[in-house]
Amino acid sequence: MPLTVIASLKAKPGQEAALFAALTALIAPTRTETGCILYEMHRSHENPGWFIFNELWETRPLWDAHMAAPHLAEFSAKQDALLDSWELFSGEKAA
Repeated sequence: MPLTVIASLKAKPGQEAALFAALTALIAPTRTETGCILYEMHRSHENPGWFIFNELWETRPLWDAHMAAPHLAEFSAKQDALLDSWELFSGEKAA
């Protein structure tokens, strides 16, 4: 069963543009990863520092491999300076 992941990330005040750039840099390499079916980034109209990722992966182990990828490790090293908060949902399509 495919794995659905929804990530919600909010920028620290003043870090909106930097977070946008860092998140945008994740898109191209992630879309080429084994198991990536869908990887979309959305930006709020009301709050330009709020981003949602909609992801679909063939399996959880392939998503786990994605989370260990070099481009994610690079982002993780920057996240404390950029993120005010983040939340992650992972599950499967129920209906």
